[in-house]
Amino acid sequence: MALAKVKQSATQARLAGLTLPTSGWSEPARREALSRLTEMGLPDRRDEYWKFTRPDALTDAAAPHAAVLNADEAPIFDEIDRLRIVFVDGVFDPAVSDDLSQEGVTIERLAGISGSEIHWAKGLYGSLEARGQAPVQRPLAALNTAFATDGVVIRVTGTPSKPINLIYHHENESSDAILHHVIRVETGAVATILENGPAAARFNSCMEIDIADGGALHHVRAQGRDHERKTATHLFSRLGTESVFKSFTLTVNGVLTRNECVIELTGDDAVAHVAGACVGDGDFHHDDTVFITHDAVNCESRQVFKKVLRNGATGVFQGKILVQPGAQKTDGYQISQSLLLDDDSQFLAKPELEIYADDVACSHGSTSGAIDEEALFYLRSRGVPEDEATGLLTLAFLAEAVDEIEDETLADDMLARLQGWLARRR
Repeated sequence: MALAKVKQSATQARLAGLTLPTSGWSEPARREALSRLTEMGLPDRRDEYWKFTRPDALTDAAAPHAAVLNADEAPIFDEIDRLRIVFVDGVFDPAVSDDLSQEGVTIERLAGISGSEIHWAKGLYGSLEARGQAPVQRPLAALNTAFATDGVVIRVTGTPSKPINLIYHHENESSDAILHHVIRVETGAVATILENGPAAARFNSCMEIDIADGGALHHVRAQGRDHERKTATHLFSRLGTESVFKSFTLTVNGVLTRNECVIELTGDDAVAHVAGACVGDGDFHHDDTVFITHDAVNCESRQVFKKVLRNGATGVFQGKILVQPGAQKTDGYQISQSLLLDDDSQFLAKPELEIYADDVACSHGSTSGAIDEEALFYLRSRGVPEDEATGLLTLAFLAEAVDEIEDETLADDMLARLQGWLARRR
């Protein structure tokens, strides 16, 4: 009872500074999300799936301060021909964005269509987020659905000629951004979504992805280097028959990052891969929380997460594979590993399997350790300096996660960014 009062008090304080949009086709979904949020309350450290991560900075009424980083390297994905959609502190910036028209896809700004009464996204906005609230509550996602005022609504009907790049710029040191994206991939359509940038001092994002039969979506994300930022992301995906969803996230620095991924495989022969590589130094806290539900026959899922931590950094992984009754011939794989470069860092893991079918192949593993001393000695004995040898072994450790990216150009860019991070800290 005391915990419930604390959570409700924190929730009321947070909501006091927000205004619920009350017009157009999204209003019913927003009111339902607000009702869910009010009932469950914002997260508290004593909640089961928040025991490793303090949610205070993500739930406080006042946005935290975060200094803006003046990076000395070119933005990621800059060498790739892509359609750029730019948000500055959570607000769409048409002046630096590309023309949103492209063959095979329809892209609209959420703020530009929310005042209408009828839209194809009406049946999707907030629906996957609502489904993702059970069996684990995700109140920050409900907060997003209720109060997000900007984002994009994307309908993929063919195969766009180039990736769609969502770019998030951070310019205001006290910005508090809430973005909500809705993506529908129609039957047989294929698209690639790129995301990059720090976004805001505090950033709450939600992406709902519905993939029809035979559709495919590739998602590659690089979270910005502004170290003081606080970020909570939510990715909800539903897969139809013979559909494919693959997501990879690179995180370099960030004082607090919580990435939640909820995937439902509802059609036979669907494939879902979610992976991540993160490197952290000092007051760094990174949390990957993944929940994959198999609810169809002969589906495949992979979770591959690697974290490199030093100088007291903390990494968290909470991953679950749920196999529903009847989801026979499920192939579920989960691995989470950390490389601790000193004795002050820590890795906290909670891998889970819950299986209600008898013809499945599911496995999970989690390890944490230091640099292999024999491998390090081998490299040093052949003239490789210790710092460089440590960097080579670290990149080799991260490679399994980066290999989940199908596009070799994107994978090479990610490895180059990781190599640059290691070089700056030698």
